[in-house]
Amino acid sequence: MALLEIKKAGDPVLKEVCAPVEKIDKQLKKLMDDMAETMYQNDGVGLAAPQIGKSIRLVVIDCQDDHGLIELINPVITFREGTALDTEGCLSVPNIFGEVERSAKVKVEFLNRRGKKQHLTATGLLARCIQHELDHLEGQLFIDVAKSIRRGNQE
Repeated sequence: MALLEIKKAGDPVLKEVCAPVEKIDKQLKKLMDDMAETMYQNDGVGLAAPQIGKSIRLVVIDCQDDHGLIELINPVITFREGTALDTEGCLSVPNIFGEVERSAKVKVEFLNRRGKKQHLTATGLLARCIQHELDHLEGQLFIDVAKSIRRGNQE
């Protein structure tokens, strides 16, 4: 596995709408492994492919809960319910935090690393992470939708 460079706000790849993953092969699986290692080494809970310079619909998430590491290939949110306002940060926007309103509950459909269609219903931090990471696939950063932004600590 290898640590990947995380692209920062201002890099054009972060503003691109990502293309669907066409095939799941050894190269893509290695990329997912490298993305997960990069996320963990940077104390993140999610990482989308554009954040490491790949304009494809691929996300890894680990909210340190019962779900463990989740790999989402070509994810689509199929259901949203309620709203929740909370603080977010992003590995591509270091030392900036913002209050972002998201759906409180989401259902997402995606392919796993074996190409099998999966469905996941999420609330709380996991729902927030899914929405945050899927925004990256549409070329959007949390600072684009935050109600307020501040520098410094998350607290």
